[in-house]
Amino acid sequence: MSDPKITYQQVIDQHLKILKNLQYDSGLFAASSKEVSTGYDKSWLRDNFYECLAFEVLGDWDTVEKTYNALLDVFLTHEEKIDWAISHKPGERFQYIHARVHPETFEEFWEEWGNKQNDSIGAILFRIGELEHNHKRSILKSEDHKRIVNKLVQYLGSIEYWHDRDSGMWEEDEEVHASSVGACVAGLRAVDQLPDIEVPEELITKGEEALHALLPRESERKFVDLALLSLIYPYKVVSNEERNQILDNVEYHLTRERGVIRYKNDYYYNKNVDGHSEEAEWVFGLCWLAIIHEQLGNIAKAKEIIDTCISLDTEQGMPELYFSNSPDFNENTPLGWTESLFIVALHGMNEKILSGETVHSKPD
Repeated sequence: MSDPKITYQQVIDQHLKILKNLQYDSGLFAASSKEVSTGYDKSWLRDNFYECLAFEVLGDWDTVEKTYNALLDVFLTHEEKIDWAISHKPGERFQYIHARVHPETFEEFWEEWGNKQNDSIGAILFRIGELEHNHKRSILKSEDHKRIVNKLVQYLGSIEYWHDRDSGMWEEDEEVHASSVGACVAGLRAVDQLPDIEVPEELITKGEEALHALLPRESERKFVDLALLSLIYPYKVVSNEERNQILDNVEYHLTRERGVIRYKNDYYYNKNVDGHSEEAEWVFGLCWLAIIHEQLGNIAKAKEIIDTCISLDTEQGMPELYFSNSPDFNENTPLGWTESLFIVALHGMNEKILSGETVHSKPD
């Protein structure tokens, strides 16, 4: 940003426009620019969940409902596959609900992409339950919608999500991930509040037991992982003690100058050919931490992080990541997920500051 003095609301308005440009007519969002050559012009179930959070906090319910209607249509498009997975426990990756679809036709992409991503199903169930029950929004508009949500619950039971080895939030190694189990627990709890959705109690209790047995680890191989922040926000499925352990671990082990690394020795955009100690720094990790500190009442800390995020802004929008110890960012810019969490963090801070207070960007 070239203007050395700009209000939080101006930054919100600027980035809301960027985020809206990522939405297709269908209602689904691209992960990044529709013109990017990395494949991020496609739609991910999980990304749509996170991209909608900004519109929720700003009260743009038309956008939210349009996106969730599209997500439900994605599942209805693949209802026969879901039926098969309910009656036959999936044994192969392609038999799982894919987490990535064509944003206009809703068809799955069949190349291998770490397609076992249980958290994406939990995430969408979670928001449907929250939107219907807590925000009184009409998301389940038809009997078809209610039927498919009930089938998603049955699907999580069929795959036995509480000990299913999935590819997790980062679409990589198959392990039992705390972030995936926690997303499913949150999703099942949320839709269990709805009168037309049936959730067997044991589906929740098995997940809760598995989650708390694994925490504060993300998985058998990962002691700490950026994905664990999802258990604090938005899911809120951890105890205060677990929350504090996760937050301390992420901030101590993973936080860097321009972002938060996903986990130690992350190979994705790693500057070191050996994949060690040059992990990419994810900008939305900082936005995520700012939101959590805001909600915990650590306002000074949250403001400090938000000011850092503002200094990382680019003309195109907020990047996916910066290369390790570098001012260079990758081509997935703007990343819709980052844009949304940035807006949520800014909005939360804007609600807490005096009218007319300004924030300062880093000098050019």
